[in-house]
Amino acid sequence: MKRLLLAALVLFGAWSCITFAPAPPAFHMEELSSSLVTRLTLDQRIAADEVWSDLKAGRPDRAQRTLLKLGKDNPVYAVGMGFVNLSQSELAAAEASFKESLARYPDMIPAQAGLAQLYETKGDKGLALAEYLEILKNDPENRWAKPKAEALRGQVAKALLDEASSARAAGKSEEERQALLKVVSVDPESTEANYLLALDAVDRNDTAAAIRHFSAFLEKETTSRERKVAAVRALAGLYYKNQEFGRSLDYYEKLAELDPQDKDAAGRIEELKTKLGVFELPSQYGLIPSEESITREDLAALVAVKFKDFLNVPERQTEILVDISTSWAQKFIIKVASLAVMSGYDNHTFQPKRVINRAELAETLAALMEFLKGRGVRFVALLDTRKVAIGDVAPDSFYSPAVLKVVACQVMDLTPQRMFEPERIVPGREAIRTLDVLLGLAK
Repeated sequence: MKRLLLAALVLFGAWSCITFAPAPPAFHMEELSSSLVTRLTLDQRIAADEVWSDLKAGRPDRAQRTLLKLGKDNPVYAVGMGFVNLSQSELAAAEASFKESLARYPDMIPAQAGLAQLYETKGDKGLALAEYLEILKNDPENRWAKPKAEALRGQVAKALLDEASSARAAGKSEEERQALLKVVSVDPESTEANYLLALDAVDRNDTAAAIRHFSAFLEKETTSRERKVAAVRALAGLYYKNQEFGRSLDYYEKLAELDPQDKDAAGRIEELKTKLGVFELPSQYGLIPSEESITREDLAALVAVKFKDFLNVPERQTEILVDISTSWAQKFIIKVASLAVMSGYDNHTFQPKRVINRAELAETLAALMEFLKGRGVRFVALLDTRKVAIGDVAPDSFYSPAVLKVVACQVMDLTPQRMFEPERIVPGREAIRTLDVLLGLAK
């Protein structure tokens, strides 16, 4: 009996000498940011490190004692107490502490991480996701929060889509809309939510919202051809309704690619091209940059294409030009001639094949500047024309006013010898560069 008692005492003594390491916490702790740590004194930094080490090691009591020594005004206090309370399953106190920390320091990522985990513990995935997304705003590549957010994003979006579906089945359109708006707030790329919101916006005659959601839908949609065609058709019509004819034409042309049999789209495309003054560019247009000398038809085409946004005005009745029927640039010539940007000759010819020199280019540019001035464009002369001396253009020359105008506005330049070289032919690249200078000034 004595031996048994002795053995029991020995076992008890041995058992009492065994130390058990506390269990590590079941939550993740983000490190304090360097910007926050630099606000602390050396002693405070050491204390903060001790708090974090104790919390990670599952010793919340020790961490709490250190925090109390630091005091409530210390930046680490509230967030540290949040984790102390979280480790002790005091969820309400933990939430209050984390929120207090964020109220003082909105970019406190550890507090956001604490709230995210707390909400997940409570089963509130929506609030948890919101906190993960807040972390990613401050640290977009956060290795811990990023996968957590992505996993929750899908779950929350699906639950909200189910909620929207139930509301739709019950005829509760406003509840459906609110649920869908919540979907795009957590998952802006949701094709389902954006498509349904776009349809809803069309029903409510909210053109801006319809355009926004259809556009978001098309950015990501890759599977449903039927919905894609419907969205493109809707956007084409919405932009047309808004009188944004350029954008409308873009979408009608996309619609024609997706559905070549759509005759309505083909008709609207022709209507919009006429309205916008859009021309199908012949192959000859692409050859202009490589030409050693440009012709009048080349220049007419360059002006009509580059300045189409400004030339989109009703054409005035113009004289008959008898020699342009076989010109590849016939449409362009009619446009610039009707607006008096380039004119025909007394014998009713345009002479489309005639080679252009610098004096004639200056004449066309000056006429174009006058036309643009009538459209509200203001050109500022950088040089005083009374003091501009040009060695090879006499003051009484027919081209002198046009040359002085384009030189004063620095649309065309003089040589270092102050010569204009009025008779020199104009290569394609020089004409394009000069017109681009004028277009830049006009914009």
